[in-house]
Amino acid sequence: MEKTDILSLSLSELETLLVEQGEKKFRAKQIFQWLHTKRVFDFDEMTDISVQLRQRLKENFCTKGLFVQKRLESAMDNTVKYLYRLSDGNYVETVLMEYNYGHSICVSTQVGCKMGCRFCASAIAGYVRSLEPSEILMQIYETERDAGVRASGIVLMGIGEPLDNYDNVIKFLRLISDKDGNNLSLRHVSLSTCGIVPRIYDLAELKLQLTLCISLHSADNDKRSEIMPVNRTYNIDELIKACRYYIDRTGRRITFEYAVIDDVNSSDADADRLAALLRGLNCHVNLIPVNKVKERNFRTARSGVADFAKRLEKRGINATVRRTLGSDIEAACGQLRRDAADQGRNGGADN
Repeated sequence: MEKTDILSLSLSELETLLVEQGEKKFRAKQIFQWLHTKRVFDFDEMTDISVQLRQRLKENFCTKGLFVQKRLESAMDNTVKYLYRLSDGNYVETVLMEYNYGHSICVSTQVGCKMGCRFCASAIAGYVRSLEPSEILMQIYETERDAGVRASGIVLMGIGEPLDNYDNVIKFLRLISDKDGNNLSLRHVSLSTCGIVPRIYDLAELKLQLTLCISLHSADNDKRSEIMPVNRTYNIDELIKACRYYIDRTGRRITFEYAVIDDVNSSDADADRLAALLRGLNCHVNLIPVNKVKERNFRTARSGVADFAKRLEKRGINATVRRTLGSDIEAACGQLRRDAADQGRNGGADN
């Protein structure tokens, strides 16, 4: 019999399963807190439940662990990048970032990505599958354990498109914010999407109070379609309409992410189009130097991002330049996984 992934269960789901097995309902809360508050995943160490129940848990449930395959620490800013090996041998990346206010963890939501954005390394090694809620959670729990910190913020901007793994991501958000478990306010969570419009509407109805970040990168449909194939399915007009609905429904400001790419989207005309598109929206623009990916030739001049920010400010658009972290360890998403996949094809990754 296949065992149930206990870390992916909500408290109510765990209660139902235990009651069906003849256990008292309150036992579920005890076990849930062992898992999500005390971070104990060995059933034998759950000492306030009976030996018999612990044995039944081992027979019926499992935890999908992950293992540190590689750990890179920046000498510049204490950013730590993890390459995690999943229980099925696939890899995902997680990044721990240090700020003045605390630590933030950037997690992956899929093994690979289907979206095919031209400037991103995440899709180069290919899409394999979506992550289970427990596999997203364990990136946080294991990173916190390894680093000896508790994260004050979570960012869903790692490998994969979160809204392409919608159900599992929503369940992860419910789990990480459960008051009987980790109890993280979703106001401290940012979710980044390239613009899967139907799911933006779905997310708006949930009113989760997280920060929605839209990877825009161009205000011109032809240019955006060239660098972001998702735009061929959901164009800019459809995307902005969904964003307006999200803002109206949730009362939350949206962040638009814009990677400034030389000779692609960094001209005065690009700034004009972007300002016209976003004017009147409750939003913020986060400008990003494009990450260097060896298979691509996209670049950002040293002064390019700051210059583009000034152009937007002259046009009345609030824009900031994202602080670059972990540049000495290639902290951008997808590069470690791609290298591990290449090593696997050439005889296996190092252990």
